[in-house]
Amino acid sequence: MSRRAVIISGGILYEELIEKTIGECEDPCIIGVDKGVEFLYRHRIQPSYIVGDFDSLSQEIVDYYKNETHVSVREYNPVKDASDTEIAVRLAITLGCHEMVILGATGSRIDHLWANIQTLTIPFKAGVEAVILDPQNKIRLIGGETHLRKEEAFGDYFSVFPLGEPVFGFSIRGAKYPLTEHTLTPYDSLCVSNQIEEDEVVIDFVSGIVILMETRDGR
Repeated sequence: MSRRAVIISGGILYEELIEKTIGECEDPCIIGVDKGVEFLYRHRIQPSYIVGDFDSLSQEIVDYYKNETHVSVREYNPVKDASDTEIAVRLAITLGCHEMVILGATGSRIDHLWANIQTLTIPFKAGVEAVILDPQNKIRLIGGETHLRKEEAFGDYFSVFPLGEPVFGFSIRGAKYPLTEHTLTPYDSLCVSNQIEEDEVVIDFVSGIVILMETRDGR
């Protein structure tokens, strides 16, 4: 049975979503990332690992995990070549997790969000299913034929963007705005806010990596 990693990063965190995500897993590998560690500490959720430079975390919390628990602490110099979330993602892969959900990866800092979306490339290339999740957004990378079933849809809308380079032979079937053999380029907004029209949408393309965002309005 594949183990799921639940990574609690340092962006905006939603208590209900975190508790639901952890509760749906059997024996999850919970990795707290820098400021996300404070959330786990305050809500008495025991992580498997905590990672980061801890520059936004009180020394009291760091000392608690180091001295009063058996949680594995991976502390890094603030001057490093990877973000704390990337370090957590790589750790989850090293631990053999075949799925990962990243929470707290979105928020007011668009630079952090974009870095986290690009970080999804690491598990994607390792064959690990990974998703960034918050109450309004589900973000993942896809590399070929993908089905979105209307009855299982995360939200009312979906958008697709190429990651890094044009995507050739791109088609969408079963959507309000279908496409056939289109070249998806990094600089157009053609594929924003599409909707599932039929029982399912099929997204297919010949080459490249596509960012798939399933979204819904705030409630």
